[in-house]
Order: sequence, then structure tokens, then C-alpha cells
Amino acid sequence: MITVSNLEIQFGKRSLFQDVNLKFTPGNCYGVIGANGAGKSTFLRILSGDLEPTRGNVMFGPGERLSVLKQDHFAFDEFTVLDTVMQGYTELWNVMREKDALYSKADFSDADGVRAAELEERFAEMDGWNAENDAASLLSGLGIKEEIHYSLMKDLSGKQKVRVLLAQALFGKPDNLLLDEPTNDLDLETVMWLENYLSNYDNTVLVVSHDRHFLDAVCTNTVDIDYGKIKLFSGNYTFWYESSQLALRQAQVKNKKAEEKKKELLEFIARFSANVAKSKQTTSRKKMLEKLDVEEIMPSTRKYPGIIFTPEREVGNRILEVKDLSKTVDGITIFKDIEFTVEKDDKIAFLSKDPRAMTALLEIITGNEKTDTGFYTWGQTITTAYLPLDNSKFFQTDMTLIEWLGQYSADTSETFLRGFLGKMLFSGEDIYKRVKVLSGGEKQRCMIARMMLNNANVLILDTPVNHLDLESIQAFNNTLTSFKGIVLMNSHDHEFIQTVCNRIIELTPNGMIDKQMDFDDYITNESIKEQLEKLYK
Repeated sequence: MITVSNLEIQFGKRSLFQDVNLKFTPGNCYGVIGANGAGKSTFLRILSGDLEPTRGNVMFGPGERLSVLKQDHFAFDEFTVLDTVMQGYTELWNVMREKDALYSKADFSDADGVRAAELEERFAEMDGWNAENDAASLLSGLGIKEEIHYSLMKDLSGKQKVRVLLAQALFGKPDNLLLDEPTNDLDLETVMWLENYLSNYDNTVLVVSHDRHFLDAVCTNTVDIDYGKIKLFSGNYTFWYESSQLALRQAQVKNKKAEEKKKELLEFIARFSANVAKSKQTTSRKKMLEKLDVEEIMPSTRKYPGIIFTPEREVGNRILEVKDLSKTVDGITIFKDIEFTVEKDDKIAFLSKDPRAMTALLEIITGNEKTDTGFYTWGQTITTAYLPLDNSKFFQTDMTLIEWLGQYSADTSETFLRGFLGKMLFSGEDIYKRVKVLSGGEKQRCMIARMMLNNANVLILDTPVNHLDLESIQAFNNTLTSFKGIVLMNSHDHEFIQTVCNRIIELTPNGMIDKQMDFDDYITNESIKEQLEKLYK
């Protein structure tokens, strides 16, 4: 349990949030949300003791243990993977180290024997005999293979280190768990493992994430940082988002009577509760609280970008035909025998256990990379807009933002370009920023503005939510759901795939699977699982 009393954090004259009085209790997972700069990570740092608040205090239950997902990827470079994980339970690790030091003494005394007996008792109480097995199980669940459990951390890739540090945070089932962006660099399969793990976790969890499906799957409550306050609401991210949108619509209708508004709110809660009860995501832990209350939810101060794609013409009968494509990278086959025809109304998600495969396919069909075998043909009516995985080459220039966008537009007038940049939340003097100093999220929004200028009828998207905040992801998702053209995409965002795509194509080194179905049905289909086991062998 975590109790927060009269908390305030101030930087200079600016108060980020104040008068925070909250209690976080066992058996619940709290999703911490807020616009960029609202103070999500700052709040977790205060709870962890890494940052002193301006006033107020944080208290934990007596004898309770706190665990935090560490962000320093080099802190454990000289330790093995297994030892790094076990250091997540500091007291157990210290007992193990002291015990080993005692038993290795050449002059083991009676006093050492007494101390060793005390340590053995404490070790057993903390289930120390199962520590290595538990650590190995966490690592395997997070996709770290057994053959590297005894490797040094310095020999691992950045993505592997992220997973090991996540296993470290989870190790020993701490009483209180703080996770800041735990799904970063995880593939869809590993995210699903983590969702299941946290959904059945009995203790107190606070998590910051831009993954909406993850927040919906694990969170019982939402902690919203807005208006310089931190408020706690029952329900997951989708409940908060839909109810805040309802509050905004109600605020805009000035003449609606209070009774009508209350009736609308009650109908919304009943409808949402019924949907959750039927949801495939409902788990033993994430049973939505019976009493959902939206009366305190206000229209959010967040700004959502205006992402609008307007195809200049409809697609014809011939869209894209792919025949016998194969590709190797560094002598390894990442896919082969890929054949498919894109039909009208298709919104296709490409999947693979090897992320290089999905990017390579999109790079091939956009003409940026060559295939080893096979060919592809676009129809004559097709115009495409591409959002690549790596956009760095687009920003190696000293241009201002408005000059940069003008390269891709027939109309280079400031009024016209400012309109597109405004939709992407660049206003006032922002348009004269040098593009090379933009953040990752700002660059991604620039790339989306560039796409919008194309008026394309086929959108090709490689991990489109990269670097975007929740507001941009939500706006992008809403737009793609209603887009009247074709979407070809690769994403690690479960909600994006589930709500946008109606067809799944999985690329493997030994062929492909092509199914006209939604993502949730695809990943739970036992027949498909059996086919994939054979194709990935």
C-alpha cells in the first residue's frame, strides 16, 4: 500500500502538481496518464524516493518492499543476467552474498556458524532456494533464452537489457511495483505475457505507458495528471478517455439540462460496464469495478492532433499484387515464398517474430529496397504515403519546420503549410524551429503531416506509434479506423492492430499465413498457432 499526503512538486516558480492526497491499495493496478510534461515520470520518481517533493510525504505499509523498473542500462554490466535479476530483491541478494562469503572463509568460527544459521533461516523465509528458478522463469517469459542467463549484462543488446531489468523489477513479487514504460522494446508476444502476469498480480502496481491495450488489460484504476492536480478514477484508460470525451461534448452543449446530462452519463456507464463484462481482455484481476463514476471527470486540457487523410481518388480493382518474394539479411532468410493480393477495403497488419522481416517487406514494396526473388505490381489508380521506421535521413538539414514541409507541397504559401502544421500542434513561432532539434515525437508528427499532403489512397505504416504520446496515438488510431482507403502496416500496438486491421499476414522464414480476421481472433486461434510452430522451425 502507498499513501500520498499533501504532495506538491515545484520547479522554480512553476508547480507541476499540488495538494495530492491518494491511497494505492493491494490488488489494484493504477495507470498513470497525462500529457507530455504533466509529470507522470516525476510522480513515480517521488514515490520511489528518487526525487524529494517540495512538500508532503509518501508512506508505505509496515515492512513492505518497493521495486522500480530501472532505466540505467549500464548499471549491471559486470553481473550475469541471472544475478542482475536476483538483485531486484535487495534483502535476499544481500543475504545470499553474506552467506556465500561466510562459507568461503578458511577460518570459519563458531560465531560465523551462528550467523550462518540466522542467514539460512532468513534465506528460507524469503524462498531463497527457488530464487534462481524464479528468476529464470521470469527471463524466459520475457523472451530471454536460457543460453544467455549466465552471460554478462555488457554482452547483451539494448533490447535484451530492457527485458532483464523488467524481470529484475518483477522478481520476488514486491509489495509495491512502479513501472515506467515497461512495454518499450517488447514484441507483441512478450507484451501479452506481461499483461497476463500483471493482471493476476496481487499487490500494488503503478504503471506509466503509451500502450492503450496494455493499460486496459492490466489497470483497475486510472491516475490522471491534469489541471495541476492528480486525480484517481475507477476504470481503465478506455473508460477515462471515452468519459472525458463525453464530458467535453456535454460542456460544449450549453443548453442541455442537468437531468439530461445525468441520464446520458448513467447510460454511458451502463453501456461501458456491459462491454467490459463481455471483453476478451477481462481477467481474474481486471474485473471492472461495479460502480463506475464519471461525475468528477472533466474535459481534458490535452490537445489531440488533427490527423486527417483524404484520398484524392478511390482505389481501382487492381491495388497490389505480390509474387514469390524472399529476403535474406546477413545470410539469414527472414521471409520467403510471400504471395498475396491486396483487395478493396483491406487494412492489413504484417506480423513476424523477426521485426526486420516486416520492415524489409514495406521497404521493398515502397521501392526503397530490393527483393532477393519475386516481384510486386501496384495498380494504376494507386497513390501511396509511407511512414518509415527510421526517419532520421529526412531531418539531416538546417531547414526550419515550415521550409521542411514546403519541400513536399505544391502550395508553399505559409498560410497553407501553417494549417497542416497547426493540425500537428505546431503553432506560433514553432514553425520556425530547426527540424534537426525536434524531439522524436515532433519528428514523427512532421512525417504524418508530410503524409497528409499526399492525399494518398494507400497508407504504408512501419510502427506508426513510435515516439508518439497517448493523445497522438489515439488521434492516429481514430483516423485509420474510418480511413476510406487501404492500410498496410506493421505495429507493436495491440489496440492499433485490433481496431484498424481486418486481415493479418505473418511472414516467416518458411512461408506465410494470410487470414481475413481480426487480431484477437488470430492470436487465440489454436490451428494458427500449430501452423506457426512448423513455419518458424
